[in-house]
Parts: sequence; structure tokens; C-alpha cells
Amino acid sequence: MYRNRITVTLTLFLTLTLTTGCEKLLMGDDTEPSASENFAYLWQQVDERYSLFDVKDVDWQAMYDSLAPQVFDGMSNDSLFAVLSKLLNSLDDGHVNLWGNNDVFGSEAIYLQKYGNGNFDLNTVALTYLRADHHTTGGFAYNTIANGRVLYIRYSSFSNSAATSQITSVINRYPDISGIVFDIRQNGGGEIQNEWNIMKLLPDNGQTLYYTQIKNGPSHSDFSDPVAVLAPHNDDVTPFRKPFVLLTDRGSYSAASSFALCLKSYPNVTVIGDTTGGGLAVPAGGALPNGWYYRFGVTRTIAPDGANYENGVPPDRVVKLNPTAVAQKRDNIIDSAASLIIELNP
Repeated sequence: MYRNRITVTLTLFLTLTLTTGCEKLLMGDDTEPSASENFAYLWQQVDERYSLFDVKDVDWQAMYDSLAPQVFDGMSNDSLFAVLSKLLNSLDDGHVNLWGNNDVFGSEAIYLQKYGNGNFDLNTVALTYLRADHHTTGGFAYNTIANGRVLYIRYSSFSNSAATSQITSVINRYPDISGIVFDIRQNGGGEIQNEWNIMKLLPDNGQTLYYTQIKNGPSHSDFSDPVAVLAPHNDDVTPFRKPFVLLTDRGSYSAASSFALCLKSYPNVTVIGDTTGGGLAVPAGGALPNGWYYRFGVTRTIAPDGANYENGVPPDRVVKLNPTAVAQKRDNIIDSAASLIIELNP
């Protein structure tokens, strides 16, 4: 019921947002919009609709005052795109984008945290843990580790198939395991529905996963009342109650970050690794007067403890990848997770 309320409300809100963004294009005259009009329009759209000024700590008026003098009528499209990119880049938000005629803007900070603070080595995982004899079901690559006692599952993108029936078939293949290591490091997100499909495997105690709010007015503090989002329930699945360890890093973004937050509400789950990349807000967008498209977050997600983890969900246990272990073709994060599982369920 709660999730349906959110879906209906958000769909309506996104429709209004997109309509507003295109309104000037449809109703305006044939005069080519000026660079200053495009700059002012984008600044105002973000000012009135962006949902995360409280956690991004950005003086948005100061950004206008600093960059507006760099905009002048007759400047090239490339120069205008560069100024608008500087404006948006101040938000340090991976869900903030701008699509021009010949370029796309994405957050520099999020790019650097993903590739500069990774906690994952693909070759080590592929050669030592998945191995050549691994199996693949939908978007899941998997094999047993720790002498067959632990199931290791690598899920690299929430855009990849993750039906509840698929993850159930994977687990049913190994009835005697002590637990699961589920690896979403460097998973940049994707389909929210895939989060729910996987969570249907876990025990539902009616727990609140998080609260959501929608930006609903021009002031930076204008939000709808919080709506609780509850754990999904599936009568057709036998819940997996053994230890389930989720591996995260700064490259775990958007849906992957939301998944980490949700799983913290399950009693048999432990999150190990590094803080996620964040990106919990749902983005929406529209068009500038010149036809360029933009998007940014229009919701905010509040954890059951009252915190906003938009900038990253912390793990239960911080474990950083050890270069010495990697040199020996080992991943000490996976090894720590497997050891914890065996400790909890010998």
C-alpha cells in the first residue's frame, strides 16, 4: 500500500515537472532564447525543485552571483554548456545531469569517488572467487567459496535481470551453505524494482525500510509529509534466514545505495566494506528554453534512525581492500565476510 502511494504521487509529480520544463518551448514565440535566459531558467528550476540543499551544503544564490556575469548573449553553445556545467557541478550529485547538443554533464565528484576510491578488484574476484566454473542466472554470477560453505554472488548492476524466481533458484541450488556473500561493489544502480525482487527473499517482519518525501513547493524546505516504505512480502518464497553479508563501496550508487539502506533493516544482514556512493533521491527533469535536457533529485530519503544518507550509507563494518591481499590474489573483504558467516552459522 505504501509503495503504491509513492508510485502514484511520484508519477504525477514527475509528469508536472516535465510539463513545466517544456512549457516555454511549447508556448513561447519563435525568438531564439538567449544564453542569459537559459542560465536563469536552469538556476530557478533547481532552486525551486531540487530536494537536497540541506545535505549538499551549497549556497545556491552565491553560485548564481558568481557565474551569472560569465553568461552573455551571443556566447557559443559550448561556452554556455561549460558555465551551466559549473553551476550543476557545485551540487556534487550523480543524479544531476545536463544533456546538450554535443555533450553530457555528470558530477565530477561522483566520478572521482567511484574510480578514485574503489574497494574492488575485478581480476581478483573473477579468478579467485567466481572462477572459471562459476554459474550465471539472470544478472547473478555465483560460486561457492570457503570450501563450499559460503555462496558468493556478484551482482554488478541493478539494470541486470534480478527476478525473485532467479535469486531463489540460485539459493535453492545450495541448501547446505552457511550463508551468502552478496557483492554490489562498483554497482552504479539501475532499476529500483530489482531491489524489491531481491528483498522478497529476505524475512519480512513488517519493518520500515525508510521514509520518503517529495519536494512540493518553491522554498528549499517545502516537502510532503514523510511516507513509510515497508519491507516487501512474498508468500510464495521461503525467507532466507541464514547470515547474508552485503559488500559495498563508494561505487555502489543510486539503487545500490538504496538497497544497502534497506537491507540494514533486516536482522540477518550485515553490511561490510566502505560507505556507499549515495544517490538515494529519485531524479526528475525537463527542458531548457533552448531544448537542452536536465535532471536532478526531487525526493529525499530518510532512514529509520532519522538520518539522511544521501551522501553515502555507512557499512556496519568498515573493511578496506588490502593491496597486499590483492597481490596474493585474495580479496580480504570477501574473506572477512565469509569468516563472519561461518562464525555466525558454524
